Amino acid sequence: MIKVFILEDHQMVIEGIRSLLEGEKEIEWMGYAKLPSALLEMLPHKQPDILLMDINLPEKSGLDLCVEIKTAYPAMYIIALSIANQPSIIKKMMENGASGYLLKDATKNEIMAALHQVSKGKEYISFSVATALKNTAPKATLPILTKREKEVLELIAEGLNNSEIANKLFLSVTTVDSHRKNMLTKFSVKNTAALVKLAVSNGMI
Repeated sequence: MIKVFILEDHQMVIEGIRSLLEGEKEIEWMGYAKLPSALLEMLPHKQPDILLMDINLPEKSGLDLCVEIKTAYPAMYIIALSIANQPSIIKKMMENGASGYLLKDATKNEIMAALHQVSKGKEYISFSVATALKNTAPKATLPILTKREKEVLELIAEGLNNSEIANKLFLSVTTVDSHRKNMLTKFSVKNTAALVKLAVSNGMI
């Protein structure tokens, strides 16, 4: 029996994954958390075999959280579940300890294959993710930003700091910082100035 838990802040995604897995005899659905803090409060008391985890999360980046969880619970396997198909994000997540990477449009067969493969201590990358990794065309590697990331990026370009952006978008400063870090990783740049320059040069803002 593979115990599965999901960290995801969108209820529709949670319900979709649960409906796919709950009828499977070899899968034990342990539940879900919408916030990293809720997950971290649970883990000292019970751990899943596999954690399905979104990368764009409130409170902190899934990239950072992956390292934190694998450091504290090395026996737990993590499978990233994301809309991001940028090679830089995929590689960083795997480097940070994830054992698998699925896009949110993954089929039931892909999800089940990932769970079985990862539960055996092996890595799993879906076909669409593998294709993204192999695609080296410049246009294909340009990041796809979420609506919120684009809003944050536009305000960064206007010169606002994290606190000012948080007030303007009614977000926490930590959440804004998480979006900023995710975008730095997506664009494979080291600082905000380089991020804005690259986004402007590619007509993204």
